[in-house]
Amino acid sequence: MINERAARAGAGLLLLPGLVLYVTAVHQGSAEVLKPFGAVFVVDMMLRVLLGERWAPSLVLGGLIVRRQRPEWVGARQKRFAWWLGYGLGLTACLATGLLQAPLWVTLALCGLCLSLLFLETAFGICVGCALQARLSRHAPTNCPGGACPRHRGTRPAP
Repeated sequence: MINERAARAGAGLLLLPGLVLYVTAVHQGSAEVLKPFGAVFVVDMMLRVLLGERWAPSLVLGGLIVRRQRPEWVGARQKRFAWWLGYGLGLTACLATGLLQAPLWVTLALCGLCLSLLFLETAFGICVGCALQARLSRHAPTNCPGGACPRHRGTRPAP
């Protein structure tokens, strides 16, 4: 089980500097300012998926920020899937920017996608990775935030 409030706070902590640096990169016409943040993002996601949420700095700090709030526990399977998605997108963006020397628009598109997913998680509690896991996995998600996931494949949650 994962504390959804801490996960959303962690997403917000990654979103804010990412968004500032994204706008800076667009303004400067260079992805150089995104490279250090991309490395931090990838390491944070890697720690989440390989070692668990207790070792990811953004989740630890997010948990501290929301520690006085009642936790909202959600299933770990779908959150881990979402974090693998974030790790894959971040790693792809870093490789495109550094090793492959992709054009700026490619880096901005990949980073923009990551930032959009972080925004949806932070602002609306919509976990796109969780929704994808529900569609792609044989195992239905459990304990979805706000009861958003159907209990059985092919059904909709009650209004």
